[in-house]
Amino acid sequence: MSRSIMFLRSLVFAVLMVIATVIWACACFLFFPLPYRQRYWAISRWNVFVIWAARHICGIQYQFKGFENLPDAPVILLSKHQSAWETIFLLCSMPRPLIFVFKKELLYVPFFGWGLAMLRMIAINRSKTRDAMAQVIATGKKRLADGQWVIMFPEGTRTQVGKQGAYKGGGAYLAIGTATPVVPIAVNSGDCWPRNAFIKKPGMITVSIGQPISPEGHNAQSLMREVEKWIESEMRVITPGAYKESQDQQDA
Repeated sequence: MSRSIMFLRSLVFAVLMVIATVIWACACFLFFPLPYRQRYWAISRWNVFVIWAARHICGIQYQFKGFENLPDAPVILLSKHQSAWETIFLLCSMPRPLIFVFKKELLYVPFFGWGLAMLRMIAINRSKTRDAMAQVIATGKKRLADGQWVIMFPEGTRTQVGKQGAYKGGGAYLAIGTATPVVPIAVNSGDCWPRNAFIKKPGMITVSIGQPISPEGHNAQSLMREVEKWIESEMRVITPGAYKESQDQQDA
């Protein structure tokens, strides 16, 4: 597919996404009186629409690997983070409502932040690391007890295809502080929805889910090392070409 066609398709997608965001943000005020699970379902229809539009307009398809590894019990999802795609997709695709941990500045984004404010997310001040971690553990424990799942991105920010960021221990501290298993997730979304790029590329995104890892017998560092080892090993399975190219550049 030519770059000009991908640009036009990406432009149509971007316009539809803006329109949908404005409509859903206004509708959120109507959803607010609903019980939380119904409110969550209604607000997450925006996510469903965006994923549908990305598939039918930009040709971005997806497949699960290891979906059966998700238990019917409280867990903390720790996911690779390459683009905005997984933040949109995972919220509407998991069997339980998700609680994202994110910087509080996102609440101030017009329209988009309104929807976030209607959900039971954990907004933190990243400049106050110790206070933020205490808040994550205290609020995370309540959300897990309510039957929701917490999701965090250990690298903290989006990474380029074939690259690896520094894995931070917040998710592991939460797992140990709440005695909750973690589920590692590898995703190669950057192949189709690159970081900081307007043009979306057609292709297949693989969302690979690992088996739950118990925090028992671990400290935060050893638990995160195990998560990191699984995710980065699996990334080389689902996108071997990208990591081979990266390794060749390092060797050169």
